Amino acid sequence: MAMPSKRSGYTAASLLQPGEMPAGDSDNLDSARGPRVKDLAECLFFSPGDGRIWLEGQRMVLMHNTSLGSLRRELIERLGLERARGLLTRAGYSSGVRDAQLVRERWPDADPEAIFYAGTQLHSLEGVVQVETVHFEFDPRKGTYDGEFLWHHSSEDDEHISAYGIGTEPACWMQLGYAMGYVTTLLGRMTVFREVECRSMGHATCRVIGKTVELWGDVEEDLRYLNAEDFVSHGALTRASESALPETADSDLPPLGERRMIGVSSPFIAACHMLRRVATTRATVLFTGESGVGKELFARMLHEIGSRREKPFVAINCAAIPDTLIESELFGVERGAFTGATTSRPGRFERANGGTLFLDEIGTLSPSSQGKLLRVLQEGVVERVGGTREIRVDVRVVAATNVELREAVAKGEFREDLFYRLNVFPIPLPPLRERRDDIPLLLSHFLRQYNQLHGRSINGFTAKAMRALLNYHFPGNVRELQNLVERGVIAAEDNSPIDLVHLFRDEETTRNLLFTIGSEGELAQENEESALERFQRFAPAGKEGPSLDRLEARLVREAVSKADGNLSAAARLLGLTRSRLAYRMKKLDEEG
Repeated sequence: MAMPSKRSGYTAASLLQPGEMPAGDSDNLDSARGPRVKDLAECLFFSPGDGRIWLEGQRMVLMHNTSLGSLRRELIERLGLERARGLLTRAGYSSGVRDAQLVRERWPDADPEAIFYAGTQLHSLEGVVQVETVHFEFDPRKGTYDGEFLWHHSSEDDEHISAYGIGTEPACWMQLGYAMGYVTTLLGRMTVFREVECRSMGHATCRVIGKTVELWGDVEEDLRYLNAEDFVSHGALTRASESALPETADSDLPPLGERRMIGVSSPFIAACHMLRRVATTRATVLFTGESGVGKELFARMLHEIGSRREKPFVAINCAAIPDTLIESELFGVERGAFTGATTSRPGRFERANGGTLFLDEIGTLSPSSQGKLLRVLQEGVVERVGGTREIRVDVRVVAATNVELREAVAKGEFREDLFYRLNVFPIPLPPLRERRDDIPLLLSHFLRQYNQLHGRSINGFTAKAMRALLNYHFPGNVRELQNLVERGVIAAEDNSPIDLVHLFRDEETTRNLLFTIGSEGELAQENEESALERFQRFAPAGKEGPSLDRLEARLVREAVSKADGNLSAAARLLGLTRSRLAYRMKKLDEEG
């Protein structure tokens, strides 16, 4: 059943860029350097005194499989099989992403075969399923993965068979999601797993095949379970299926590929569910969140899935229009109203009549404009600048802000009555650092988009680039991620992956990032310092010179302070487990 090896990465290792993952396959597992079951088991810590279990800084829960089976049955009975399967697939995907990050950060220098294999071992260690590897091979330079596995003693099958008996469909939904999340995160390309045999279908064991999207071809049926709503995409459409999707008739809307909402993380899904709930109503919606989180994308999707989708969608960025012109832009102007007004023209409210008006950065409106906007919301009429007649409009107003409007109200900078008119149904949008599970999906989507836009053939991301992107704090959120991928597609060579040097240009940002992800070799390369030189530069010096103990105490204190007292977060900054950090802190306290 094993496939012939196509391994070529190590024989051409001299051709690889620094930090680039070579091609490999499971035939080399015996000689691969990396975590084994014993090493992974050492990352699991039990703390019965405070009721917590830790897997290398990630909190875990040990519970009865029958309890999970009861939850599974209730989800199926209340939501239906399709929606229940989607929920469980997305939960598994999130777990796979987190385990991939754990292994990458804990063993940054491990051989790639061992890194991929560690996911199967973690799945077994976590009590989910025993994984037997038939064969797998991968080539990051080509962006390909092809593997086959046998799953024994599936925990999902045990409970599904107990509740429903033998059926005609596979039932290891969370496990498939886990495999997709784990490999997609490591490779930087969407990888799909299919369960071609399953115990819930009467087979002796489960047989699973995983391939990247390009090797499968049509993957819509597989990936639809990653979508929380029908307007949310997994970002891995093939070109053939993409061309079959309908385009909107509204020329103001961007191309379909740019309108996709992509994500599987819990904060993102929560926002999508809220969007679905309010879409068919007439309620005013206020999107809040940092710059770059996708507020206009959410507003456009609100319009498209609502009852006004056949009518205009009109957007205006209130911060981009001077105060002297904002009222004429919003409400229109009559001829002769001021110098230069040679013709009468309608404002955004009139143009959006019957449809949706999106007011971005609403907090920048002047007090005068705020008052006139409030009147429109209350009475449904506008009066053009320089005009004398009232014009009735039927517009659904959707607003967005990246500032805290309650604070602006308290400072007297924003009208309280207008705030309550806008804040009928607020939807907070999470920053990208709170939805890191979505980063691999977004990377895959933007890579496809910019490969096509710029006529390039870039094959994924190097291990170093993926590790950096998964740990970067993204102050510019999704917009910044999108820009970084486009920059990487332009800078990298065709038929090669994007490396860290293609993404980041600011030396200080790159240096801090490499330090944050705990890659000692990379930090030394950027700073061109030896480890001893860095120690002498950063270690607090006493009468006898730098002290290793004082440096350790300083690092611990700074990490705990930076993490605001969160020991798990501080441990991750230092590359330690939480229990090891707690031990070091106790030791430092005892030493005074």
